[in-house]
Amino acid sequence: MKELTVSELYSLDETLAKDIFEDVTYPWEVLPKIGEFIPKLGDTLSEEEYEKRGENIWIAKSAKVAPTACIHGPAIIGKDAEVRHCAFIRGNAIVGEGAVVGNSTELKNVILFNKVQVPHYNYVGDSVLGYKAHMGAGSITSNVKSDKTLVTVKTPDGPIETGLKKFGAMLGDNVEVGCGSVLNPGTVVGAHTNIYPLSMVREFVPANSIYKKRGEVAEKYESEN
Repeated sequence: MKELTVSELYSLDETLAKDIFEDVTYPWEVLPKIGEFIPKLGDTLSEEEYEKRGENIWIAKSAKVAPTACIHGPAIIGKDAEVRHCAFIRGNAIVGEGAVVGNSTELKNVILFNKVQVPHYNYVGDSVLGYKAHMGAGSITSNVKSDKTLVTVKTPDGPIETGLKKFGAMLGDNVEVGCGSVLNPGTVVGAHTNIYPLSMVREFVPANSIYKKRGEVAEKYESEN
């Protein structure tokens, strides 16, 4: 299904991790590759712009990292990114340029494109968040099904088998997720879509939509001047 492909969801010029998406069709195909990809990418980063701290952790010299933040490698924190008080980065994480990882937010096995904001009490695991995607306070990705079976992506054309036990959410560019929402395993949200607060999402949501609740998705229209 074309709407779920990397080229439809993401602007690859807005991530350090552009090369990991080569030769893949769907973005979740990169999830098993992130851990091995980061050290290779880290070794190519400019020593004038990035400082290597600890094992396989690269932090841009222009980034702001709170002293109370905890970062496990492999990880890359991009230029002008902000990692705030008590953020917990558990490894296999690429935080894009100008991105914000907020107070008590936890990341694990993720790619955050440039200017992503996960600023308030978020959990983001086994996920890819596109350029300028924003998760409201308390919104989270749920990355493992309760019955521990492999995750499928539900689409209008039928389910797509991923072969993955852990798969959170794929958010396209400029997606807005409302406060307190839960993105269940296998959620894919098209670019420029808004998710209402307190939503529970568990399927593909088309681009340029407003997700109000399951079965009620409206198309977005630009306001007329």
